[in-house]
Amino acid sequence: MEGLNILWESTGLANFQWAQIVMMLVGLGLLYLAISKKFEPLLLLPIGFGAVLTNIPVAGLAEPGGLLYYTYQIGIGSGIFPLLIFMGVGAMTDFGALIANPKMLLLGAAAQTGIFATLFGAILLNFIPGFDFTLADASAIAIIGGADGPTAIFLASKLAPDLLGAIAVAAYSYMALVPIIQPPIMKALTNEKERKIVMEQLRPVSAKEKMIFPLMVLMGTILFLPAATPLVGMFCLGNLMRECGVVDRLSKTAQNELINIVTIFLGLSVGSKLSAEEFLTVETLGILALGAVAFAIGTACGVLMAKLMSKLSGGKINPLIGAAGVSAVPMAARVVNKVGLEANPHNFLLMHAMGPNVAGVLGSAVAAGILLALVAPPL
Repeated sequence: MEGLNILWESTGLANFQWAQIVMMLVGLGLLYLAISKKFEPLLLLPIGFGAVLTNIPVAGLAEPGGLLYYTYQIGIGSGIFPLLIFMGVGAMTDFGALIANPKMLLLGAAAQTGIFATLFGAILLNFIPGFDFTLADASAIAIIGGADGPTAIFLASKLAPDLLGAIAVAAYSYMALVPIIQPPIMKALTNEKERKIVMEQLRPVSAKEKMIFPLMVLMGTILFLPAATPLVGMFCLGNLMRECGVVDRLSKTAQNELINIVTIFLGLSVGSKLSAEEFLTVETLGILALGAVAFAIGTACGVLMAKLMSKLSGGKINPLIGAAGVSAVPMAARVVNKVGLEANPHNFLLMHAMGPNVAGVLGSAVAAGILLALVAPPL
């Protein structure tokens, strides 16, 4: 009889708590969104599966000695996984549209307004009972507004590791919901005439320009914002490998095998932070709400800046491309193109939108560097 009791106590049925069941359902919900709805499946699938694994009672996968524990400590605790992801994204990014029209940097910068607006919003939440966000917490939450998953994970791992799960889920959820969230904001802030504006074809960009650009960005970051160098530096390395033409094997590895392997373990590591005791809090609801506000503000500011640039240029810029200033590459640019085609079937904005889109990637990395420098200055 005693043996049966010991056997029973070692089963999941005897050790399940309601909170663990809730979080496993959350994990299954993420799997549903990834598989059925195809919302950011490359990351939501491993994150969802990691959430299920970490909430299995007795297994201890996220505790010292468990697989998820070491995956998190090695990859995210050290900050390595987000940096490797950034290198892969750099290897997949074509800066040609931004080099051909450097003014698009302004749209990438304007879309980061949501980050700093949310920083103050997170601090103001402390006036509501149940919330207790430090400046470091608020900074990590604010970066969700950049719609850049690796940057959000990198900053959260440095400033607020206890909030990493909620921040990562919010960041990737809103990235996945770009086609749903952005169009109503874009249409509300523009009229039909503006959405029909056809932009001039971009000039050709030489291979030499594309090689020089990442080196210029890196040098500028080193000189003016060293705190952002880890993210920007890896991004520029990946892009230089792509454009220099002499390391095709390395470039293809960064674009495919390496980024795919890292993505699997990054997702599992993030999922390991979705344990019941860390996720089921009132602060998590606040993070999810602030993330939505941040993303909406970033989109709106990008569109409004593009409207201003359109007026100053005499109507040569379609304001829709401002929405691509958030760094959800390339989904935000595709959404801009789709909304533009709805207004004018001959209006192809994809290449024009890629300019502010890649500028947004750099903008979110720079914003993360600013927050990191302010909140956790070097010793």
